[in-house]
Amino acid sequence: MTVRKLQEKRGWAFDIAVPILKPALLAATRREWIGGENIPASGGFIIALNHISHVDPLTAAHLVYDHGYLPRYLAKSGLFDNPALGFFLRGAGQIPVKRETKDAVGAYAAGVEAVRSGQCVVIYPEATITRDPGMWPMKGKSGAARIALETGCPVIPVGQWGAHEILAPYTKRPHVVPRRRVVMRVGPPVRLDDLRAKEPTIAVVNEATDRIMTAITHELELVRGETAPAERYDMAVHGDRFKRNKKAAS
Repeated sequence: MTVRKLQEKRGWAFDIAVPILKPALLAATRREWIGGENIPASGGFIIALNHISHVDPLTAAHLVYDHGYLPRYLAKSGLFDNPALGFFLRGAGQIPVKRETKDAVGAYAAGVEAVRSGQCVVIYPEATITRDPGMWPMKGKSGAARIALETGCPVIPVGQWGAHEILAPYTKRPHVVPRRRVVMRVGPPVRLDDLRAKEPTIAVVNEATDRIMTAITHELELVRGETAPAERYDMAVHGDRFKRNKKAAS
């Protein structure tokens, strides 16, 4: 289901990836893209979405590609440590993020540059797969908000569901038979204009981040037909319930 033609040249990395990954995703998933008209037809913007599986960057990329853009992710720097994978990711225009270090500023600058050059930057504001027991979005990090406040670009919230049935969090065995239903619900741009008129203090950035997470959660509530918990899960307070699984998988 291609909604729009691709608006830019793919480059060698996407020329390799698309013929391999797109048929695999078509075979493994039953896709439902909702609200795609909210994705801008031109100009740079941010896609901000919840994170439920290591496979959902691929399904999110499928959504973005079907709407005419090549996705540029703010991705964990560890993925770039492998020479071959790092070479490919850089060739695809992906942006490494060294979280909790001064080098994260470089990723912010790269994200700002990508948006200003008219690209789609995909950000998981949670920065990791959700630890919420009900798989609802957690408390968000500030990267998407700071890029949006700096550039004035639209932030498009997406609530997505179903990728965790292909590959559950921190497991290694995918389940592709029968085909899994993957839903991506795209909401209208998050309202941030009033905040852009203010000095980007910590309070303003936190308010922007909260609005982004609220918008993502709302779209996911519509997808799931359920109501999210009133209090958003915070790993700094509630801990990491997948810690044992991550150690076992390493």
